[in-house]
Amino acid sequence: MLTGPTWSKKLRDEIAKTVIGQDAIIERLLVALLANGHVLLEGMPGLAKTLLVKSLGTALGVQFERVQFTPDLLPSDVVGTMVFQPKTGEFSAHRGPIFANLVLADEINRAPAKVQSALLEAMQEHQVTIGGGTHPLPRPFFVMATQNPVEQEGTYPLPEAQTDRFLLKLLVDYPSADEESAMMQRWGQVARQPELSPVSSGEELLALRPQVDAVHVAPAVQAYILSLVRATRALAGHADGQAGAAADDAPHKKGLRPLEFGASPRASLALYQAGKALACLRGQDFLTPALVQEIAPDVLRHRVGLTYEAEAEDITADALIAQIIERSPIPSEASR
Repeated sequence: MLTGPTWSKKLRDEIAKTVIGQDAIIERLLVALLANGHVLLEGMPGLAKTLLVKSLGTALGVQFERVQFTPDLLPSDVVGTMVFQPKTGEFSAHRGPIFANLVLADEINRAPAKVQSALLEAMQEHQVTIGGGTHPLPRPFFVMATQNPVEQEGTYPLPEAQTDRFLLKLLVDYPSADEESAMMQRWGQVARQPELSPVSSGEELLALRPQVDAVHVAPAVQAYILSLVRATRALAGHADGQAGAAADDAPHKKGLRPLEFGASPRASLALYQAGKALACLRGQDFLTPALVQEIAPDVLRHRVGLTYEAEAEDITADALIAQIIERSPIPSEASR
C-alpha cells in the first residue's frame, strides 16, 4: 500500500530535477495537497516560485493551468463566460483556466479586486457560476498563488477574506551558497530544462486522503491547537482570560497592542488538518505537539493583522507566533 513518505519521496525526487533546494517549501506544498488546501507563496523575484508549482503539477500528473494576473485581467478570463454558438443559436458556457486540477495564480496581487474575488467561490466551494449556472470543478482542485512582497506600485493587496482562504502562506527564501553554486553548474552551460515525468496521479492523491483522516489527534493536542489560535486573539484583545497570559508575554513595549485581529476559527481547522497531513507525510499515525509547532507559522502568519504601531516597532507576525508557541504549555507525552 502506498504511504505518505513513499509518495512524498517520489514526488520530491522528480521535482529535484528542476528545482534545487527548497525542501521545506516542497514538503509544505505536499501537506496542502493532502489537506485539500490552497497555498500562497511569497518571495522575491527569481526564486523559482512559478517553476516550483509548475514542476509539482507535472510530477503529480494532473491538469495544470497558469494564469498570469495583470491589472487588465477580467473575471471571465479566469472562470469563463457564455459564448454564442451561431450554429445552434444558443449560448454555451466556455470554461476558463480555473477548470484544472492545479491552478497557478501568478502574481495574484497584480489583479484588481473583481478578479481576486472571482477565486473566492472556486477556492471555498470548489465550484463556479457562469451565466447563472453552477459548474463543479474537477477533483482534486488546488489554487497555488504567488506574490512579490517588495513591488507595491500597480498592485492590489489581497483582502483578509481572500488570504484566510489559503491553508498556508509560505515564505520562499534565497537558496544557500551551495545550492546556488549547484544551480550555476547545472544551468550555466546548457540553456535547457530537463523533462519531468508524471510519477503520481490525482487518483493516487485522493486515495491517500483516508490515511490523513486516520491520523490520531489526542484531546490534549487538540486543546493545544486551540490554545495557540486563541492566544492570537488575546493579543488583539478579543479573547477570554484563559489565553491572556500569552498576551502578557508578547514581544511588545509598554502595553502596545500588536494585533488588530487574531486568527479565525478557520485557523484552528487549518492547523488541525495541516498537522495531520504533515504527520502522514512523516510516517506517523498520531499528531504531536512538535509537528503542530512546526506547521503553526505557515498556518497563522497570514491570519493575523498587525497594528500600525507593531509594524513601526518592526514586530512581525512570525515573531509573535514564536512567542505564543514559547509561552503556551505543551501537552505531556501521556496525552497520546
